[in-house]
Amino acid sequence: MTLPPDHPAIPTPRVGVLIINLGTPDAPDAKSVRRYLGEFLSDRRVVEIPPLLWQPILRGVILTTRPRKSAHAYGQVWTAEGSPLAVNTRAAAHAVQAAMGSDVHVDWAMRYGNPSIASRLDAMKAAGCDRILIAPLYPQYCGATTATANDAAFAALARMRWQPALRTLPPYHDDPAYIDALKTSVEISLAALDFTPDALLASFHGMPERTLHLGDPYHCQSVKTVRLLRDALSLPVHMSFQSRFGRAKWLEPETESTLTKLVREGVCNVAVLCPGFSADCLETLEEIALRAKEVFLREGGEKFAYLPCLNASPEAIILYHRLISRELSGWMDQPG
Repeated sequence: MTLPPDHPAIPTPRVGVLIINLGTPDAPDAKSVRRYLGEFLSDRRVVEIPPLLWQPILRGVILTTRPRKSAHAYGQVWTAEGSPLAVNTRAAAHAVQAAMGSDVHVDWAMRYGNPSIASRLDAMKAAGCDRILIAPLYPQYCGATTATANDAAFAALARMRWQPALRTLPPYHDDPAYIDALKTSVEISLAALDFTPDALLASFHGMPERTLHLGDPYHCQSVKTVRLLRDALSLPVHMSFQSRFGRAKWLEPETESTLTKLVREGVCNVAVLCPGFSADCLETLEEIALRAKEVFLREGGEKFAYLPCLNASPEAIILYHRLISRELSGWMDQPG
């Protein structure tokens, strides 16, 4: 059928993949961090306190005191290319694009900060993506990570007159390809050390304990990841949770307390990995590689190593290619 001369241009239909990570401020300064924290900590998935009670605390105490401290922490890990999380996520997206080929359009976004999920979905729709896989890079499902990324995508679709079809990447905490990628990454990192660790510690981002009792599977999926990794490596792997905030009871054991306990049990040399993070960020590079190391050495430990996240490593791209290809099944068999 011939379109009339004044008909709007219609791009060729394409399949898209939007890789999503948590978020980052635009710069390591108090103003940028305040804006980022305001968005992040206003999410009801992240802080499950009624806004009437929470917002005065957030706007009053937290956003007037915490941004300067957090900006200093970001400044310690900021790179010439920008935020480590943004740099690593962008690199992974570009590598996945190369692995998937021209039949798939791969983009990336942040749940909080820039580039936003809504802006990238708009751009992908304009580029002809009428079928899009939302791919939050969180191996273990958590309402405060996976769910809120999907929430933002669904909210963006709610504002569209002509919506693309949407799929979401499920958690992959026990996927054999993920465990293989972790195993390979850990073995490569261990081989590069100038010492042999007495113990390995897997540190996950903390969550309030109440989330477990409310039905969030994050704790259980994290435990399963460690069990499978322990079996794959044939090495003992301890487990802990980091990044506490506020006075609520959080998942145990806590990372710095666990490191102290290991020293007192005779562990002189330790290597720490963060298998709940797909890409290195403030929580891994500052909280673990710097602050947790300081705690371990101060308590009497001798050697400490932080093992990098998967980032955009070859093993990471093999993993993402497998996961994405599986989720695109059916779509990729149809005319593009």
